[in-house]
Amino acid sequence: MPVTRISDKLSVSTQPSVEDIWALHSQGFTTFINNRPDGEDTSQLGAKVEAQAAGQYGLAYSHIPVTMSTITEADVRAFQDAMRQSDGPVFAHCKGGTRSLSLYVIGEVLDGRMKAADVAAFGRAHGFDMYVAETWLARQTSLRPQVKGFFDARTFSIQYVVSDPDTGKCAIIDPVLDFDEKSGATATINADAILDYVRAQGLTVEWILDTHPHADHFSAAHYLKHETGARTAIGERVVDVQALWKDIYNWPDLATDGSQWDHLFAHGETFKIGSLDARVLFSPGHTLASITYVIGDAAFIHDTLFMPDGGTARADFPGGDADALWHSIQDILALPDETRLFTGHDYQPNGRTPRWESTVAEQKASNPHIAGVSRQDFTTLRTQRDKTLPMPKLMLHALQVNICGGRLPEPEANGKRYLKFPLDALQGAVWE
Repeated sequence: MPVTRISDKLSVSTQPSVEDIWALHSQGFTTFINNRPDGEDTSQLGAKVEAQAAGQYGLAYSHIPVTMSTITEADVRAFQDAMRQSDGPVFAHCKGGTRSLSLYVIGEVLDGRMKAADVAAFGRAHGFDMYVAETWLARQTSLRPQVKGFFDARTFSIQYVVSDPDTGKCAIIDPVLDFDEKSGATATINADAILDYVRAQGLTVEWILDTHPHADHFSAAHYLKHETGARTAIGERVVDVQALWKDIYNWPDLATDGSQWDHLFAHGETFKIGSLDARVLFSPGHTLASITYVIGDAAFIHDTLFMPDGGTARADFPGGDADALWHSIQDILALPDETRLFTGHDYQPNGRTPRWESTVAEQKASNPHIAGVSRQDFTTLRTQRDKTLPMPKLMLHALQVNICGGRLPEPEANGKRYLKFPLDALQGAVWE
């Protein structure tokens, strides 16, 4: 197995054997990164076998599977994180080493440590053709919207900053307000990290956008509006969700006209983020009010499609509908194949690192809930699967905050805020 030393920290190679993994440990490597999707050919060990061997020999293991045509910035950042967390030399492999090196050099260019014009020569110096990395970087610079994802491990949520490189204007999508249901504590850790990024990049926030009223985390939209002065928005059918939950919470004073936001988007409505063109697709099914934001070549789809290995979102919440979700997914898949799709959750199937960016073409080809699946089969699959799923643990906490645009309940006479928690409101819910 030829090992090519790229830097003091990183070496790349072809597919190793179990014996090779033992040798890596003896050579002083402390971290092992596998960049091959399982099943590429019969000669590869597979992630499970590699992870077991790496653990046996004391190597930290990360599986970040990519193909030449599907590398995303999220993959690049995951690769960087695995290297950063290593306390010693890192060994990375794919089939021949090119994908591993591509992830490395793309990160170096994105972070300003290498010029894009030097990538080809850098690859040749180490015996690799960097065409894929060069093409990726050229395409990246031509894309209008720049997208930065923020993963919240507590709720498996991804929050986004979408920015226009020409004007420095940006939108924040689906921000999380931290909440610990055990202690009742709230915090702004996630939102402040987003603000730190916005300031570091010199961006101006124009919009704070929610795709729907979330059932598994509190929205930080109200806090971020206070901090930035930006307008808040959500889909116009939020009024239907408000009316539904007004009854569940027995909340006669709740305004159900959407006035908690600065703007309610209609299906097909267009707007601007700096010079970026954006439009709205009504995407019901997961909730009555779910929408998709299509901004340049990027679509923010939240709870419709997950990453291809994660399938699709559930449709059994109050107001949810599996058939409506099917039609919403078809609308998203009708976008151009190269459209970048950014999901709102990643539950890390099989323990892989978090990922949140795919394409329409990837979803159509490899998402098992939709690839070659009929409408009837989808609704049957989704309905049967949803019957086995417990409600999100924060659902009754979160909805009363999120149907108010992220506003916490007003303080009572003692200065404390209180959530209202209905008992036996969701009949037939699965118990854990």
